[in-house]
Formats: sequence, structure tokens, C-alpha cells
Amino acid sequence: MSLWAEEDASGAVASRDGHVVGFLLGTRKDDARWGANVWVEAAGYGVEEPEVVRDLYAFAARQWVDEGRTRHYALVPHLDDHVDAWFRLSFGAQQAHGIRGVDERMWPTGTRRAESRDIDALLELAPLISDHQALAPTFTGIDWNQNEDELRAMVAEDIAKDEIGELVFERDGRVVASFELSPVERDSIAEPVGAAYLGWAASLPEVRGSGAGLALMEAALAWAHEQGHGSMLTDWRETNLLSSRFWPARGFRHAFLRLYRSIP
Repeated sequence: MSLWAEEDASGAVASRDGHVVGFLLGTRKDDARWGANVWVEAAGYGVEEPEVVRDLYAFAARQWVDEGRTRHYALVPHLDDHVDAWFRLSFGAQQAHGIRGVDERMWPTGTRRAESRDIDALLELAPLISDHQALAPTFTGIDWNQNEDELRAMVAEDIAKDEIGELVFERDGRVVASFELSPVERDSIAEPVGAAYLGWAASLPEVRGSGAGLALMEAALAWAHEQGHGSMLTDWRETNLLSSRFWPARGFRHAFLRLYRSIP
């Protein structure tokens, strides 16, 4: 479905001398998770020059705020002039989307694909990201409220799928960390088509900094290469200090920033 066809979609078009020089389109996601929101997705705006987006937003945001939709999100290419234009609209960086190439790697000792016997260990790891991101300086405010039976069934289903990379790191007979990868199309992330999406990564607090994440990163590249993926995407909160340092150090280059503004 196109963004324009989504319910509650609205926006603005800019023209100069009868020629369209930009457009901006906002859509809506679950209010329970994101507040009374508007999202400008990666394909939700295009401009001949970045300054035009400021005029487009000024026009479109009047309707959004009149409707009580005061939490505004925008996925913006990581280009200085585009980011600067949004920053001068009082947006700030919330989330980064990164990309890197995939090459052939060996599976490090301790890493393997998850098996059904690992489900309890994976359930133990499941809430750790939410728990960590509730802390300073991220303060996501998103509570962990997954139903354990539903989550157990979901994990079992993912483990059984060849196209899903449910990877674990085992130390002294115990699973202490895990990465999950999938084809980018499964998670509706932006192009490139054929990329692997590293959508989840967690380790027990007591093993952080011990090399578990490094080993799983090598395993993730090995898995992605075996699956025929040429690139890998992931994303992280910029205020999550561990993630915002770990992923760029693993070769992920910023491609997009998710920017955020709350009014007032």
C-alpha cells in the first residue's frame, strides 16, 4: 500500500513558477505506542532543495497540531543539509538507521543457530532491550508487556524458519546473548532489496563487554553471506550509549536518522 492510501494521510506540496519543487506526507501509527503521532517515512518527502521542507512542514503541521497530533517523527537521509533543515524545525535525533556490506566470515566458537532447546534462554533475554532503554539517558517509556505464551510460540516459529537467523552465543553451556536477522522485506524496512535486517540483539548484563556481541556480529555476517545477502541493515537509539557506539564500530554507516519533535 502506498503512503498516500493510508488512513489519516495528509501533507503539502510546494510549487514554484508552476513547477512542483517538493512534497511532504505524514501518516499515523499506533497511538498507544507512539502517542498522538504523525510519521514522515523515508519515502514521505522529497524536495529540490532542503530548505523547502521547512515551508512544507509549516503548512502541514498546522493541521496535525489542530487534530491534536503533537508527536512528530521524520525519517531523514543522513545528509548534512537535510538534517540541518529539520533541526532548524526543532527536531532532534532519536534513532539511527545504518547499513554495511556483507562478506564471507567464519562462525566463531560459541556461536550457532538457535534450536528449540534454547527457547527458555531466549525468553530470558527478550525483555532486556526494553529494560535497558528505560534507563538514562534513553527513557523510552515503552513498557515490556509481551504475553509469554504468544512470545514462546513466535520464537519457536522463527527458529524453525531457514530464512530467519535466530543466532545465539553460548558460554559454559548457557546461552547468554542472541541476535535475530531476517530478510529486509519481512520487516518492511527501506531498501536495498535483498539486504539482511539485524532487528534484535541482546546479551545478559554480566557478559556485556566480554566479546559475546563481537562473536555474534561475525556469526551474523557468516549467516547473511550463506543466505546470499549482500548488505545488512540495523537501527539503534542515539541515546542508547551502548548501541550508538557498538554498531558504528562494527562498520554500520548512518543512512537515515529518525528525527523527533514533541509539541509543546
